[in-house]
Amino acid sequence: MELVTNSLKILNEEDKAVLDLPRISEDEKSTTTRKLYIESYGCQMNFADSEIVASIMRENGFTTTSKIEEAELILLNTCAIRDNAEQKVRNRLQHLVPMKNKRKNVKIGILGCMAERLKTKLLEEEKIVDMVVGPDSYRDLPNLINEVEDGHKAVNVFLSREETYADITPIRLNSNGVTAMISIMRGCDNMCSFCVVPYTRGRERSRDPHSIVKEATDLFVQGYKEVTLLGQNVDSYKWKSSPETSVAKSPDGETVTFANLLEMVAQVSPDLRVRFSTSHPKDINDEVLYTIKKYENICNYVHLPAQSGSSRILELMNRTYDRDWYISKIDRIREILGQECGISQDMIAGFCTETEEDHQATLSLMDYVKYDNGYMFSYSERPNTPAAKKLKDDVPEETKSRRLAEVIARQREHSLERNMLCVGKTYKVLVEGFSKRSNEQLSGKNDQNKIVVFPKENFRKGDYVNVLITECSSGTLIGKVVLGE
Repeated sequence: MELVTNSLKILNEEDKAVLDLPRISEDEKSTTTRKLYIESYGCQMNFADSEIVASIMRENGFTTTSKIEEAELILLNTCAIRDNAEQKVRNRLQHLVPMKNKRKNVKIGILGCMAERLKTKLLEEEKIVDMVVGPDSYRDLPNLINEVEDGHKAVNVFLSREETYADITPIRLNSNGVTAMISIMRGCDNMCSFCVVPYTRGRERSRDPHSIVKEATDLFVQGYKEVTLLGQNVDSYKWKSSPETSVAKSPDGETVTFANLLEMVAQVSPDLRVRFSTSHPKDINDEVLYTIKKYENICNYVHLPAQSGSSRILELMNRTYDRDWYISKIDRIREILGQECGISQDMIAGFCTETEEDHQATLSLMDYVKYDNGYMFSYSERPNTPAAKKLKDDVPEETKSRRLAEVIARQREHSLERNMLCVGKTYKVLVEGFSKRSNEQLSGKNDQNKIVVFPKENFRKGDYVNVLITECSSGTLIGKVVLGE
């Protein structure tokens, strides 16, 4: 799943571990007294979950703080997709040992996928951890905290078939006030052989679409201009009501597909941009693509993980498609949405038994598609996955590293090539804030999810501006505002 918004995403999971710096509203300061500090690691779903946790905890007397030394409760929301991600959390815990020894009242909890994978073993391995809480157990946090304060270790890693947190209004942590994430489903039914997610997040279930539309509407009223619909596999979103609760009063109930949901959110306002992540190649269909084409405010961008360009490796990965099928899906996206549609990828270098021929097939797939950007990793075996049980992780680390470097280099070439095609064109850009390098420049994204930097002039965060692209790098478009476009 997509994790950050850089135009070129050459990352590993350790790089993706990012610190949440929650903001404290005046209302929170006046109505709560206990302090909560949250760090989030991994994918966008984890960051969205942290916002749900913050909301639950506020209702139970906690306010968030960006200063860890103020906190009575420290929660690390973790990722388990690669070993590096877990080691990042373990290293962080070691840094917290002196604070824990000095401040005996501080409680530390591990949330998320690492908690779900290791369960009570985590308490044994990391002595300073007081509680372990899985992704479906956040409503139980107040009870677990009470157990800890009574002198016990606390664990709840129950995986639910129903929990979607649909009724909880997230607290936007470290928000820019312009873009926000909306979780539309939880879990995953795709049993990719390399992936731990089905075991750490449970079975797939979709959230009530009317609660999603309400959340999007509320965000727009608050001044937000862009929402990203999140799920492990958004295209398999499917919600069905009972006949009694159906808005349509259908005898068979109301059925909402992902294409239907996209349209419902797009209709909140033409000034509310809509993005989504992540798509599985087997599930994204023409109905979704034509819905994107129909609405100008649904961004012309698709994140479509390939994982490999070799049909043999794709079969071992249990991706349920081969190289030719994936290419036909890319061709269909270009046919319906045009050559300018932004497309990004996930690629894994050095999967079990991968040969040099398999690796070259990945590079040639990249040459065919010419992705705008991508997330690239070397294979990291995860315990208890089908790949770990049935396949040998037999590609030497130095070979994995070399192949990953070649994949990254190829993506850089393609990102620059795709960005150069933008020079001389004008794009509608949503201003998200200052650029990283200067407060005299603003930064935002265009429809294709590319970062655009331009002079500040009199524009502000949240404005839509038309920017003529005058130059570029592999990661950024640079331009100037043009009026009357």
